[in-house]
Amino acid sequence: MKQAWLLYALKGIHARKGIYALTGISVILLAGCAQDEHADLRAFMAQAGAGGQQALEPLPPVQVQEIFSYDAAEQPDPFRPRTLKASKSGGAFQPDLSRPRQPLEQFPLDGLRMVGTLNKGGQTYALIRTPENTLYRIRKGEYMGQNFGLVVAINDTGIELRETVQDGAGDWTETKATLALQE
Repeated sequence: MKQAWLLYALKGIHARKGIYALTGISVILLAGCAQDEHADLRAFMAQAGAGGQQALEPLPPVQVQEIFSYDAAEQPDPFRPRTLKASKSGGAFQPDLSRPRQPLEQFPLDGLRMVGTLNKGGQTYALIRTPENTLYRIRKGEYMGQNFGLVVAINDTGIELRETVQDGAGDWTETKATLALQE
């Protein structure tokens, strides 16, 4: 019944009267909520607020930070690659760049596989398989790998090489490498 009266009030010819009626009904309904039902809550709030105030400790003094001045003119640019100055000596182990390159020097050393050895006339040869599955015969004194790898010894378990590499300063240095027999 309350809903019918509300609809009638809103659909009436005088819409303003319906709004006034709705406002009046809302005030009457809200007045019913004003009873003192929350007396226990109000008593608890009064009790908690009465003795709960304590003195606060003073804030610690503010530490003054030392001012940092950044002078970018004296620092290296982090977005430019660092360059090393080329060495004038060239290193004691500079390879012979004028000699003709051998076929196994076009492959990196880790791409080559030693698959066996041969002995012919007192000379020991190593059998090397390339990534292209081609088989080469190599002996002591020949070169293999892309770092001027000179074969210094061949035995039944592998090949010992002396590679000549250039460091960042432009000096040539020698390193030892081995290529083990693959079974």
